[in-house]
Amino acid sequence: MTARHSQQKRLEPIVEPLLSWYRRGHRDLPWRQNPHPYRVWVSEIMLQQTRVEAVKPYYERFLHALPTVQALADCPEEQLLKLWEGLGYYSRVRNLQKAAQQIVSLHGGLLPADYHQLKQLPGIGDYTAGAIASIAFDLPVPAVDGNVLRVLTRVTGCSDDISLPKTKEIFRQLLLEVEPQPGAGDFNQSLMELGATVCLPNGAPQCLLCPLAQLCSAHQQGQETDFPVKAPKKARRCEERTLLLFELEQSGERFTLLHRRPSKGVLSGMWEFPALEETATEQIVRQTVEELASTFGFSVQSVLPAKPSKHIFTHIEWRMTAWRISVKADLPLSLPEDFALVKLQELSSDSGSSLALPSAFRAYRNF
Repeated sequence: MTARHSQQKRLEPIVEPLLSWYRRGHRDLPWRQNPHPYRVWVSEIMLQQTRVEAVKPYYERFLHALPTVQALADCPEEQLLKLWEGLGYYSRVRNLQKAAQQIVSLHGGLLPADYHQLKQLPGIGDYTAGAIASIAFDLPVPAVDGNVLRVLTRVTGCSDDISLPKTKEIFRQLLLEVEPQPGAGDFNQSLMELGATVCLPNGAPQCLLCPLAQLCSAHQQGQETDFPVKAPKKARRCEERTLLLFELEQSGERFTLLHRRPSKGVLSGMWEFPALEETATEQIVRQTVEELASTFGFSVQSVLPAKPSKHIFTHIEWRMTAWRISVKADLPLSLPEDFALVKLQELSSDSGSSLALPSAFRAYRNF
């Protein structure tokens, strides 16, 4: 089914059952307890491509450190990245700060209660603008994410490819015509909640618990798992990397060397273990290590292989080999600004080092 009027006819009856179901009981999430615009905004950015349970501790820590838009706008970059460490997709938090700075300069430090003005801020697209506008300000605008698309394609029996922008826009327009006011925020959250807890992906949905079961085309036809329809993903590009895990021990404490990545590309501006952009042979590793030793003024004691690891980004997979390099040196070392010496004990702690180490290197925090 793709006809617009057929879909609209199916959407009109879902509003009241969803609102009643949601208001009878829903997950008690921190950002729902006080839907202040700033709190809603931060939660929505964190929840992009990240599980709810993973977000909760980050959310509380972030708001404790940066309780206002002004505090976020003024936050030093290293502290900002450290607060985000482990959540991944660091462009999200960089755009969050850019948007905060615009909100301070253009809107007096307050998020605008306007869908179109919200969309003009960095990192805020159709969905996030709709979520903030409806949840924080109760404006009657849709918020269409993957959960919502899954619910609606099953309810309507729509076989359009949900990866196409035009499919999302069709449903956004259909929802726009049935958004309740007051109650837009609760309605949008009820669709998200249903997709997250009942109308599940990757397996059989819990139709016996669904308030829309009697209205759902896919359920009536026994075709729940046939929807949504999505074109196959492109294969990820694999990249080989060799990490150099330097270990320097002095006065009973162990240190390691970190390197700041370039300002553009994957994990731009983040800290990492020094690396070669290939699966390097032992000869190349030893040659590179000796060059660094000569540059930084330490002596190499041993070079031993460490366990391999991998990390999957959205479109890239890093396949990492690693070498553990024991060195001796007199501290402090004179290092270029894109290198830093940090305590290994602090690096393995979530709140120890002031430098943010991406989760891609989690396997090597305690080498």
